[in-house]
Amino acid sequence: MIRPITDSIRYIGVDDATLDLFESQYLVPEGMSYNSYLILDEKVAILDTSDGRTAAEWMQNLEGALNGRQPDYLVVHHMEPDHSACAAALLEKYPSLTLVATAAALKMLPQFFEGAQLEGRTRAVGEGDTLELGAHTLQFLLAPMVHWPEVMMSFDRTDKVLFSADAFGKFGSLEQTGGLWCTPETDWACEARRYYFNICGKYGAQVQRVLAKVAPLGVQTICPLHGPMLRDTLAEALRLYGIWSSYGVETPGVFVAYASIHGGTAEAAEKFAQMLRDKGCPKVATTDLTRDDMAEAIEDAFRYGTLVVAASSYDGGLFPPMYDFLWHLQIKGWQKRRAAVIENGSWAPSAGRVMTEMLSAMKEVTLVGDKVTLRSRMHAGDIPALEALADAVLAE
Repeated sequence: MIRPITDSIRYIGVDDATLDLFESQYLVPEGMSYNSYLILDEKVAILDTSDGRTAAEWMQNLEGALNGRQPDYLVVHHMEPDHSACAAALLEKYPSLTLVATAAALKMLPQFFEGAQLEGRTRAVGEGDTLELGAHTLQFLLAPMVHWPEVMMSFDRTDKVLFSADAFGKFGSLEQTGGLWCTPETDWACEARRYYFNICGKYGAQVQRVLAKVAPLGVQTICPLHGPMLRDTLAEALRLYGIWSSYGVETPGVFVAYASIHGGTAEAAEKFAQMLRDKGCPKVATTDLTRDDMAEAIEDAFRYGTLVVAASSYDGGLFPPMYDFLWHLQIKGWQKRRAAVIENGSWAPSAGRVMTEMLSAMKEVTLVGDKVTLRSRMHAGDIPALEALADAVLAE
């Protein structure tokens, strides 16, 4: 679709409503948007392209928005294929087009587009460099490891628009999630949070550095590469990104994640969650790691300040769904949290040992209370230990 962002800036991105797995791993029941923009000035600049799945539709949008004009620049903020798939085709279609990107991105270009004729067709830009288009000037901000090393953002000084690459993105197509603009009534945070912690969660320090660059610019609109444009809800999005990237606690409460083979561990975990509610915990969320979406479990682990893990022993170690969850937390940089452990085992409980080792290896994770060990099922004799652990979890 072609939509105005400002008088001179057009949205020319596309929705992919049929996509089921983003990056071949994240469930996207509402599809995905691939955002792209066009600045029409004395010089014409295309800002990013699209995924190959939607290349034909994107090309139609571009040509319609150009309305016969020839583009001068293609600005590539991020080389990931869902944003740059059409770059080589554009260079071939428009012989006078110059591709503008970071030096790191230009090194990647031949990896994605073998045989593309790039000599004399590219321009490397660095921190603070500008691109003059006429009335509009793009200022570039390097954003390495948010979430690839070659990433940059650009700021349109005229209309105060930040083109933020993957930052401030969210899952979901625009058509199915409220349209081009995020409004105060839009539930932006839920899928933006799941997107952030699974895509950028490991790189909080890098996100913090970029936020510090953005703060003095007077940004009025953020145009990300996925999800709606942010204007009326800009302050809230920046507030949440400040919390998320500093690994702060967004919502006071406890997240109980469990992995149960035959139901005994699940029963105990749900009982424990109810104990916390009965004792006045402001918010208790639970997930069954054998069935629920892993990306949502990762999101909730980062959202709350305390994590309780409950799992069965398995092959002298840990039941794989829990191991997979804790491994995901490790690689995503989960930190600055409290954690408690419940294990189950019928003859030689081992889950607690593995969970404790994995949690202890994470940065600034504090284990609270005494590990609770169940034998096959939760019994009346286990209740006092669970109650004591609940008290420890809720103690400040």
